[in-house]
Amino acid sequence: MKKASGRQSIALSTVETGTENPGLELMEKEVEPEGSKRTDAQGHSLGDGLGPSTHQRRSQWPFSKARSFCKTHASLFKKILLGLLCLAYAAYFLAACILNFQRALALFVITCLVIFVLVHSFLKKLLGKKLTRCLKPFENSRLRLWMKWVFAGVSLVGLILWLALDTAQRPEQLIPFAGICMFILILFACSKHHSAVSWRTVFWGLGLQFVFGILVIRTDLGYSAFQWLGEQVQIFLNYTVAGSSFVFGDILVKDVFAFQALPIIIFFGCVMSILYYLGLVQWVVQKVAWFLQITMGTTATETLAVAGNIFVGMTEAPLLIRPYLGDMTLSEIHAVMTGGFATISGTVLGAFISFGVDASSLISASVMAAPCALALSKLAYPEVEESKFKSEEGVKLPRGKERNVLEAASNGATDAIGLATNVAANLIAFLAVLAFINAALSWLGELVDIQGLTFQVICSYLLRPMVFMMGVEWTDCPMVAEMVGIKFFINEFVAYQQLSQYKNKRLSGVEEWIEGQKEWISVRAEIITTFSLCGFANLSSIGITLGGLTSIVPHRKSDLSKVVVRALFTGACVSLISACMAGILYVPRGAEADCVSFLNTNFTNRTYETYMCCRGLFQSTSLNGTNPPSFSGPWEDKEFSAMALTNCCGFYNNTVCA
Repeated sequence: MKKASGRQSIALSTVETGTENPGLELMEKEVEPEGSKRTDAQGHSLGDGLGPSTHQRRSQWPFSKARSFCKTHASLFKKILLGLLCLAYAAYFLAACILNFQRALALFVITCLVIFVLVHSFLKKLLGKKLTRCLKPFENSRLRLWMKWVFAGVSLVGLILWLALDTAQRPEQLIPFAGICMFILILFACSKHHSAVSWRTVFWGLGLQFVFGILVIRTDLGYSAFQWLGEQVQIFLNYTVAGSSFVFGDILVKDVFAFQALPIIIFFGCVMSILYYLGLVQWVVQKVAWFLQITMGTTATETLAVAGNIFVGMTEAPLLIRPYLGDMTLSEIHAVMTGGFATISGTVLGAFISFGVDASSLISASVMAAPCALALSKLAYPEVEESKFKSEEGVKLPRGKERNVLEAASNGATDAIGLATNVAANLIAFLAVLAFINAALSWLGELVDIQGLTFQVICSYLLRPMVFMMGVEWTDCPMVAEMVGIKFFINEFVAYQQLSQYKNKRLSGVEEWIEGQKEWISVRAEIITTFSLCGFANLSSIGITLGGLTSIVPHRKSDLSKVVVRALFTGACVSLISACMAGILYVPRGAEADCVSFLNTNFTNRTYETYMCCRGLFQSTSLNGTNPPSFSGPWEDKEFSAMALTNCCGFYNNTVCA
């Protein structure tokens, strides 16, 4: 009774004091009255009520108070820590830029992008509702119609003036413009519903593609930016060598194609999976889709799928809108398929860059294809049904299902193995099939005294007029037509590999013509070909597209089969129109090589510059019987001209070298 009364008195005193610390209250309840003794079952004394556990609990009181203080001011501590980190990064950023801005250019670009995103989010929260109220007057139907007609008129006049002024010095650039008109007329003639064509979508898509092309190809800032971006992508992809060399060895990685290009697919797939897990891919895709949707008037689902094709493949992009595929109209499904055929995935982009194809042209072509794919899709298969996805709010994209970054990286690399294996299998199969077809055609040709008949030769004749309308010089048309035919009937990998071989010959200084056979194509033709081959529009992709979409919506298999061939043809036209845009906009950049200074040096190997300068020297040299050759132009009265001619004759054969 004495012990019980002691505990009760302490508990009552605790209540009376009104303590706010429950931990302290609990500990005080368990304190024995002063002078009390505790005994065990055998009656042995256990000492007073202040045992070791009580002392330990009392020693923890400061920690509980500190923890409670930290919880109360957690938000303040986070702000202070974030502020300190921002100050530290600002100091580091300024130091890096001051020491060497060129070296810190990548850091500067990344920092600017992050600041832009943060400012955009802040302004959207702060001024979003105010901007919406400011735009309400433009919801008036008459005002909007008037503004549309004014904008259309200004755009048309601007296009006419631009073509007149820009092509005055280069009238050959009007040929690809006629090519664009030709492809549009062909698609309109093959349209499913001629009267239902949304010309707003068509002209907006082509206009956006044209404007983006001007920014990338014509403006110094855009050209330099994409050149820099392409270089950064190449540098980034070179890190693949660290992993592939460890696994396969340096010799295989340097000499064997499979160990050069295919590991890049695995590495890039891993990186894309990480970016998808972090939500960066979804953010960019949604912004691009939002812009295309409000300008072109397309629905949220089809726009999102086409925008996603810039980054992911033709079977992965439909997964972004998987819950909505079952309710989409035929026109929307056609747009989704066209976007897949007209673009290439980011993973495959890395493989093409590893071939030696110009990285900036590949990136530009893939981005420019998105608005054009939507435009031509609505031209070939206009919307005549009532869509359920006309809301301008768009479709929300979930983040990756992985639990952490490491799981995302592992899953991305594992999934990319299937793609790399698929690429290797397709290359082996299609190159073997192409060799067999060429052997069969050559045998059939020899029976009627036609020598050298191959699949490429047939394509070079059939597709030569179409390639010429893209802006390719007539002498380069047969080779470009071969690659376009290979891309459509065989595979884009084989076509890009052929393009890289021509480019390597040009850069290595091989003569342009050897025994009447052209060995490489011009830089202009290379750029146009790069755009024309950028896409998955080939016959083998029909099975891939049908297989991927049918697995998602099996009950719509018949609908998918109805539109897939039309989507394939439309996707091919998208790549060809992109090539026409490149043909209109491309102009040689940079000053020509100073051949006088170059030939005054002792050059020891063949390069493209060597060939061009030596060819110019040969054209400026004339023979005077037994007298020494005479020189004209920039080599006239130059003491080193004879020595330069001797050096050039050591590399190339010419009549002046006899």
